[in-house]
Amino acid sequence: MNVELEITAPDRVPLLLLLALLASFGFIRMSTRLMRSPKVPWWPGSITSGDLHIHHLVFGIILLLVCGFLAFAFELGSPWLEIMAVGFGIGAGLTLDEYALWLHLDDVYWAEAGRSSVDATVIAAVFAGLVITVNPFSGTDGVSTALIVAAILKLIISAIAVIKGKYVLGLVGFFVPIVAETGGIRLARPNSIWARKRYAADREKLRKANEREVTLMARRNRWRDLIGGAPSRVADAMKPGGSAR
Repeated sequence: MNVELEITAPDRVPLLLLLALLASFGFIRMSTRLMRSPKVPWWPGSITSGDLHIHHLVFGIILLLVCGFLAFAFELGSPWLEIMAVGFGIGAGLTLDEYALWLHLDDVYWAEAGRSSVDATVIAAVFAGLVITVNPFSGTDGVSTALIVAAILKLIISAIAVIKGKYVLGLVGFFVPIVAETGGIRLARPNSIWARKRYAADREKLRKANEREVTLMARRNRWRDLIGGAPSRVADAMKPGGSAR
């Protein structure tokens, strides 16, 4: 069986969706960073009504529902299909930007936990980009036993990387050869399922994993802060249910 990696030019509709996702995330993240800056007091703030604080993920969810339903319900042609794709992408960007809120059920946007919103958006964008540009099973003639076996092996190797806490490597590795294997043979992250099960009795491996994690997180946090802004100590100190924006 000849299985090759093929990179193709993405179709217009999914490409528009991905670009809209990135653009909406970039705009709303820029907007919220300007809102917290004392240098631009004229920038519009959050939408509030009394004690009600309307998060932008509300508008994102509405866009996802409306555009997704219309795209499925009707056989749309151009330009309506493209418009629905852009609307869906904008909704996805707005929603993913507050991933930390729907994960923790608390307004942790500018807290340390809020950095997970940046991670979620990066993972979603990488996955979408791979889906629309990479065919991991090019060179195959239809569905065959060999193809199914190859797909299962890819899933197993990618799953090992994920269990070791290497989520991006596991995701990318299903599409790109060697990447998941790299994550699978390296030390697991100390808080991963693999480390908890396999490193409990091996203190040396756990020590090395913790040392590597410190370096990794320092590097990752620099990129997170560059993209999404640094967390606020005030936000981390707030009681649950408070608003950090």
